[in-house]
Amino acid sequence: MDERMTAAPARREPELLGQTVVVIGGSAGIGLETARRARAEGASVILTGRNPRRLEEAAVALGAMRTATFDASDWDSVQFFFEGLSAPIDHVMVTAGAPHYAPPLQTPLEEARRGLSEHLLLALAVARGAASKVRPLGSLVFMGGTGARRPRVGLAIASAATVASPTLIASLALELAPIRVNLIAAGFVDTPLSASLLGEELDRRREELRATLPIRRVVQPEDVAALAVHLMSNTALTGATYDIDGGQQLI
Repeated sequence: MDERMTAAPARREPELLGQTVVVIGGSAGIGLETARRARAEGASVILTGRNPRRLEEAAVALGAMRTATFDASDWDSVQFFFEGLSAPIDHVMVTAGAPHYAPPLQTPLEEARRGLSEHLLLALAVARGAASKVRPLGSLVFMGGTGARRPRVGLAIASAATVASPTLIASLALELAPIRVNLIAAGFVDTPLSASLLGEELDRRREELRATLPIRRVVQPEDVAALAVHLMSNTALTGATYDIDGGQQLI
């Protein structure tokens, strides 16, 4: 009998064994699944979020090292969180925040300002806070989108923020080197956030995507989590934007 047929498969060492991953926005959706994936790959996780009850439930389910409750749009709180870390960390995943879909000519200017700047300023706040805490060749991974790349009526604010993010991320990769910085640009992902945005239209949107996407299914948080952990573990990747939309941009 061929020895190759009987040999036991080689065991793979976990990709993040002994490392520490911070997930900002880690109590639900993509953040929670990324934390779950990181734990499965041997990492310790620190979760942050706005909702104390939901955050505690996630921490217990995953066996998180610790949690911190704060609003990531409060830059002082972001800075305070990083200053309070007593030991070095290896990776930061940022999923906090939501896109701003609002008619640009009717939206109050203050709300428009938040929509244009919130994600960009969050990236800067995290980069500043994490710079002295993340070990060399560790990483920062941010979430962005693909849906607003093409100009469309009513999406000017979201579009402007979407196209600005890759440039900022590439620049931060140079500023923070050898810490690596990458951006995940997602299309529709079936998360609680998507459900809250679409409301009664959610099921129709799911069916539409299942029928039209090249992958013939809807992208799940677990799909994004797998990409996030790969970006953490592959030390050759920095300064780039990685699309994950099931081919949504092609149709």
